[in-house]
Amino acid sequence: MVARIRSGKSLKGAINYNEHKVKEGKAELLMAKGFSKDAEYLKFNDKVNRLQKLANLNTRVVTHCLHISLNFDASENLNKEKLQQIANEYMDKISFGKQPFLVYEHRDAAHQHVHIVTTNIQSNGKRISLHNLGRLQSEKARKEIEINFGLVKAGDKKNKSLDSLQDIRLEKMLYGKVETKRAISNIVTSVVSQYNFASLPELNAVLMQYNVMADRGADNTRMFQKNGLQYSILDEQGNKVGKPIKASSIYGKPILSNLESKYEVNRVARLPFKQDLKNKIDLILDKNPTKQLFVNELKEKGVIVVFRTNDQNFIYGITYVDHTTKSVFNGSDLGKEYSAAGIRGRLDKPLTLAEGPNMKVANETSEKNYINYNLHVQTQKNSLLDIFTQPSKTFHHLPYEFRRRKRKKRR
Repeated sequence: MVARIRSGKSLKGAINYNEHKVKEGKAELLMAKGFSKDAEYLKFNDKVNRLQKLANLNTRVVTHCLHISLNFDASENLNKEKLQQIANEYMDKISFGKQPFLVYEHRDAAHQHVHIVTTNIQSNGKRISLHNLGRLQSEKARKEIEINFGLVKAGDKKNKSLDSLQDIRLEKMLYGKVETKRAISNIVTSVVSQYNFASLPELNAVLMQYNVMADRGADNTRMFQKNGLQYSILDEQGNKVGKPIKASSIYGKPILSNLESKYEVNRVARLPFKQDLKNKIDLILDKNPTKQLFVNELKEKGVIVVFRTNDQNFIYGITYVDHTTKSVFNGSDLGKEYSAAGIRGRLDKPLTLAEGPNMKVANETSEKNYINYNLHVQTQKNSLLDIFTQPSKTFHHLPYEFRRRKRKKRR
């Protein structure tokens, strides 16, 4: 079993996310503990008001929503009663057993999983601390529940069926084929919650695999100056199409300030996977591969290489997206030898890009122009130097402004 915990500021948004899945036929409300009515008789407002009234008892607490997902191995098929028991025991073990909470079973992935929504504000107005909830209480609860219910252990690396829990079941967006806002929201929410990225370009390195891009706009726009953010769909050539979606309108609020608050946490979370990624890259580079072989072999190992280019298509940056560990690294963060310059030096040819939405063909025109320009400037410098170092008899060829005036003799 894998437990994922997210805290937020909108109880209504969390409940609405699950209720929308119910309306689509992709989820079912399994239980509602601590409510005045049985689950089947609860209306949307009944669910929101019950939790919101508790949250209003302590207005100093901004983050008062807890949204948890419990994910089970694809080989398991648990009935409703078993899922209810697991949810109850899990909430007891993380100190939320006396809080009202809603449990939904989702059926939109290959593996069975449930979502739990509650608040951390108690009936006396005191809050339950969320600090280290996942690392301490949740991890302990997960391991005990796996034993008590005979579940497949998430920590059992030998069990290959657990690989399905690591996969985001997302497909590339095709403009006009799906509802834009809902599709973008699903992709962004999943990527932001599961991948360890430490910058906006690193987030985009993942999003662009699904034809989505986080965009701040041009430097001189009001949106950029106000730290705004929107998400756009990309076509197969990497061009933005359709109407962009504001980050503030997406569930979980993946706005710029919220993303930036994750950067430092993600830097620490991805450290255990850093050496493993370097080993994968080194094994391929030891073969002295071509740049295309380098890209293809890393892809076979679950690592996507994303290149960054300037207007002349010259590669100035490289990012590695490791889908197996959900970690994203800028090349220079791994070390100089893994940066764009370092990789160019270790391949048999200067690194250029293959065709595609994220990989455009690069050429050496900008470098040649730069060399030719330098030669031209140096030639000009030498010519001027020759002029000013000529013998004095040639000075009459100089422009008037540079000639030395003769001093008049006094009578």
